[in-house]
Amino acid sequence: MFIVSERINGLFRSIGGAIDSRDASAIQKAVLRQMECGADALDINIGPGRGSDGPETMQWLVRTVQEVTDLPLCIDSPGLRTMQAGLEACDNPVIINSTTAEAAKMGALFPLAADHDADIICLTMDEKGIPNDADSRAEMAMLMMTTAMDLGVSPERVLLDPLVLPVSAAQDQGRKVIEAVKMFQAMNDPSPRTIVGLSNVSNGANDRSLLNRTYLAMLAGAGLTAAIADPEDRALMEAAKTADVLLGSSLYCADYLRE
Repeated sequence: MFIVSERINGLFRSIGGAIDSRDASAIQKAVLRQMECGADALDINIGPGRGSDGPETMQWLVRTVQEVTDLPLCIDSPGLRTMQAGLEACDNPVIINSTTAEAAKMGALFPLAADHDADIICLTMDEKGIPNDADSRAEMAMLMMTTAMDLGVSPERVLLDPLVLPVSAAQDQGRKVIEAVKMFQAMNDPSPRTIVGLSNVSNGANDRSLLNRTYLAMLAGAGLTAAIADPEDRALMEAAKTADVLLGSSLYCADYLRE
């Protein structure tokens, strides 16, 4: 399981404060902690309410992070100018987070991915919102795959996201997301990569770690490729490693958890 750390995000008070004060040391310590915990990539998000200084802030954050890691960076912003600024500052392998199936967004972000040789996360939602069932998610995913190819992005650069919803608000969606992950795998050969924002499933719930790691194991069994998650959650990372061993994605050894 490819784990993208969700923690380098201005929504978290410590990171937001470090961004505000341009405290590079605090950011870099957080990055190193994510790496020690096993993150394979880092989601980079400056947080909300940055306004006109968003592009400059994103460039500062990307450059600060890159000073201490060569991990892939997942540039995460709803603002096109801020996204462009992050991509321009990024020398590491890069992922765009994200486009939806809205025509205007696909028309802007797929060419941007092609220009920057970037992977891109594709959320299965459009102007009408998130589909209610797996079949509709799969139809939207296919539209995004074909549009990506038309605009110069190969299927290998796409990560399809069926959009996890909180179990506390939409309990029926947990199974439908799993069904969608299975359907996505039939869309291409080799199968498209898939990703979820894992922590969404436990928003507003108790026992968040238990919900997150149980759902991750279920999604892994359905073929999920990657998750945006918290690598500092040791139990979650152990569940991810164990799923990889049981599915044959990594070799078993007696000390596989330490590896």
